[in-house]
Amino acid sequence: MPLSPAQLAESFHQTNARLAFLLDSLLPDVATYVATNVAPSAAPEPSRTLETSLTPSHKPTPRAATPQQMAALLSELMRAGQRLRSLPSEKDAELEQELSEYRKQVERLRALLPSIQQTLLGERARLERERAQVVSAAEWACRSRLTL
Repeated sequence: MPLSPAQLAESFHQTNARLAFLLDSLLPDVATYVATNVAPSAAPEPSRTLETSLTPSHKPTPRAATPQQMAALLSELMRAGQRLRSLPSEKDAELEQELSEYRKQVERLRALLPSIQQTLLGERARLERERAQVVSAAEWACRSRLTL
């Protein structure tokens, strides 16, 4: 049985809240970031969001996304996709508002994805360097045991 516009609006409202939480969890704490990385003259106005107020050189790099965070994002998008395919032709104002908010969250995710990818590539490089260091230390330990 298809959901009513009010039920769909409530469902999208919950999805929007979960997406906002997940996307926020990928960014460092804004107040701490601004206080430690941005000159006072470039700090965002309290009434504006971080994404719209900081210049690209001042925007924080997202944290490395965990597999659980990425799975949760994908799960939310898949569930919302199913509901989007079953939207009624007649939408009330509340549903339109929630769909607009959903679009903003998806656009926000789209804007964050390149930064998330860069962060994950940097994390991969760091892990490779650490792995090479451990291998080198293990080889040194083996060689030093042979000389004793």
